[in-house]
Amino acid sequence: MELLEKTAAGIKPAVQPAMAEAAQRLDNLAKPIGSLGKLEEIAVKLSGITGRIKNRIEKKCTVVMSADNGVVEEGVSACPQNITTIQTVNFLKGLTGISVLSKHAGADIRVVDIGINSEVDHPDLVKRKIRKGTSNMAKGPAMTREEAVQAVETGIEVVGRLVEEGYHLLGTGEMGIGNTSTSSAVVMCLTGCNAALAVGKGAGLTEEGFANKKAVIEKAIEVNRPDPADPMDVLAKVGGFDIAGLVGCFLGAAYYRVPIVIDGFISSAAALTAARINPLVKEFMFASHCSEEPGYKVAMQELGLDPILNLNMRLGEGTGCPLAFNVIEASQAVICNMATFEEATIVNDFMIDIR
Repeated sequence: MELLEKTAAGIKPAVQPAMAEAAQRLDNLAKPIGSLGKLEEIAVKLSGITGRIKNRIEKKCTVVMSADNGVVEEGVSACPQNITTIQTVNFLKGLTGISVLSKHAGADIRVVDIGINSEVDHPDLVKRKIRKGTSNMAKGPAMTREEAVQAVETGIEVVGRLVEEGYHLLGTGEMGIGNTSTSSAVVMCLTGCNAALAVGKGAGLTEEGFANKKAVIEKAIEVNRPDPADPMDVLAKVGGFDIAGLVGCFLGAAYYRVPIVIDGFISSAAALTAARINPLVKEFMFASHCSEEPGYKVAMQELGLDPILNLNMRLGEGTGCPLAFNVIEASQAVICNMATFEEATIVNDFMIDIR
């Protein structure tokens, strides 16, 4: 708990003078004012995170938290649970969506076993297992509060090591069969929305399976009665080790002042939880893409974030992050390398701000 409390309390707000200076530089570049839209917004936000006007992103990495969920025994997923183990190995072999997209973007991945229900042996796997999967949240708490804290602190520690290794941009990914159910439960508890708004079909349920999934999530909330004013209580009772680890990643990124990218629904549930622990965390987050999972839109509305991309994606794993990395880097190419009106020998007294 000491690391969690220290990290949450040590987060400082965005550096407003740097943001103002970045905005002024962007307005003076040789282009119509505001004409690069979100690229300019991203550049300004990044300056608020780092305190620098020009930022060089040389190393980027998506953290993939892998864990199993006890609620799978209620039939909430179309996939067998051993897919968690199989895909975790495939991440490390470079065979998955997040693997190939990260390679394409010149980014790395860091895969963490934070709660897989089997033993995975690979030299590149970060072994931080809390235990072999959470308990079935439909019958009681998914984990103890102490386990939830341990999982969050694991995420903080992983980010701390990445910062020490020189990474300038982070992403958030996950693997855990059943984790759209836990994410829906977390979002429902934190926002008060109902299953119709927060629950989707995940990897592909039948209508019957979908109805069962909503009923199971509602039962889990009724059985556990999480306190919406206490995000750690929500996380412990109806969350997952993967979500909790990602909560720590968001808190750690804000503490260490590095930008961090949300992928899809599961990482958005973690982002929302982190923001309920300390709202300043939102100033360090970028939303990569608009996930097709319905609960994602609820989380984004609560966070006040606008996704960079909309590609009709819903895979998870962190796949939106390397795509967003490219756009974030493009924002830095603009602010670092474009000429100002003066440098381009253009008199700009005819320009007006049409934003």
